[in-house]
Amino acid sequence: MDAVWLARLQFSLTVMFHFLFPPISIGLGFLVFLLETARWRTGRDVYRRASDFWLKLFAVNFAVGVASGIVMEFEFGTNWAGYSRFVGDIFGAPLAAEGVFAFFLESGFLGLLLLGRKRISSFVRWFASAMVSLGTVLSAFWILVANSWMQTPAGYKVEGGRAVLTDFVAAVFNPSTLPRFAHTLSAALCMGAFLMAGICSWLFLKGRGSDAARASLRLAVVAAFAGCALVFLSGDRHARQVAHTQDAKFAAMEGIYSTQKGAPLILFSLPPTQQGPRQGPEIVVTNLTSALAFGNFQAPIRGLEEFPVDQWPPVAVTFLAFHNMVIVGNLMALVALAGLVLLLARRLETARWWQRLAIASVPLPMIAIQLGWTTAEVGRQPWIVYGLMRTKDAVSKVVAAPAILFSIVLFSAIYLCLGALWLFLLGREIAHGPETESRPDGAGEARHVA
Repeated sequence: MDAVWLARLQFSLTVMFHFLFPPISIGLGFLVFLLETARWRTGRDVYRRASDFWLKLFAVNFAVGVASGIVMEFEFGTNWAGYSRFVGDIFGAPLAAEGVFAFFLESGFLGLLLLGRKRISSFVRWFASAMVSLGTVLSAFWILVANSWMQTPAGYKVEGGRAVLTDFVAAVFNPSTLPRFAHTLSAALCMGAFLMAGICSWLFLKGRGSDAARASLRLAVVAAFAGCALVFLSGDRHARQVAHTQDAKFAAMEGIYSTQKGAPLILFSLPPTQQGPRQGPEIVVTNLTSALAFGNFQAPIRGLEEFPVDQWPPVAVTFLAFHNMVIVGNLMALVALAGLVLLLARRLETARWWQRLAIASVPLPMIAIQLGWTTAEVGRQPWIVYGLMRTKDAVSKVVAAPAILFSIVLFSAIYLCLGALWLFLLGREIAHGPETESRPDGAGEARHVA
């Protein structure tokens, strides 16, 4: 058994499971903030009831996300001691900032909303929702700072075999931070919106389409369409950044073996491999990859042949992950566009076919996000810090393969139970649905409007 491969497998499994939850928290957190804004400004109780319902789902997701993420902090010190020694001076700062500035902000105001929302003024309740949403965004930012530095390191120098921080601002705003941050937030908005649309559609199909479900469904459709548009815009910007700063990864994403001017955009092809270029039938758009990456239809794109073979990422996995992410993104956009058309035609609440489609589409953003992260992380190989440290040099030398294998089995069992608990708690809250009637003091909301 190869300890390096097992360590990579363990971290991949824990990260992929954990990252089911942050996009939902970010997306739902922002949508709850929008509902709270509508409640605060209009005083209408329907927005209060909708917000209360989605806040319960947010809390369930937040709790399971925190529980699933704790183990990753320990993995850096156990399985990745070489990496921790090399980047500790840089990696520790954003992780600490995420805990101090984001996690406590999010969890503190979430507790206020859950336990004190009936005792605080309308403005304070709105402000708490804003801080919860801001906390999720800040958490994503600092985690992405750490991960982006691994992709495009900046603001450092190597001394004594360690990366030493020399410019905090340059390290934080390295070339890939902002493009990846924008793309991640856009994808998270899609995740929250598709989840909200799917749950509301289920309520309508069950004959429980209350005014709170109607308001939520309309918000979800608009947010899903906006999120898909932002995903494509931010994805284009991110792909340009990869083409300029990680050209070996970009060549693997696009399946380009030989350097060429006017590189085509591949719409369909069998996957390339480490042994050779694409084979068989393919559908391409001539010159479009060069145009999208560099703004010039004849711009040269470096092929994999210009890099040593031992610096190639796994070509087939990177290529398939990237192209399937794009396919899933297009499917999401079509579903969102259909929903928007129905909304404008005032047929959204009665279009049963679309509601069934919305339920089936809930996993699409989750699949696209996982494929996107696979593209980013597999495409970075064989480097754990791009161009500085190889993954095989980052693992702990004293942790044996059998111990890693045992931990994989143990974590898999724990995460299976945690996932089942998450689905059970979500299902229970969804079955209850939002309140269908105003509280006796519901008009009191209007008295607190600032």
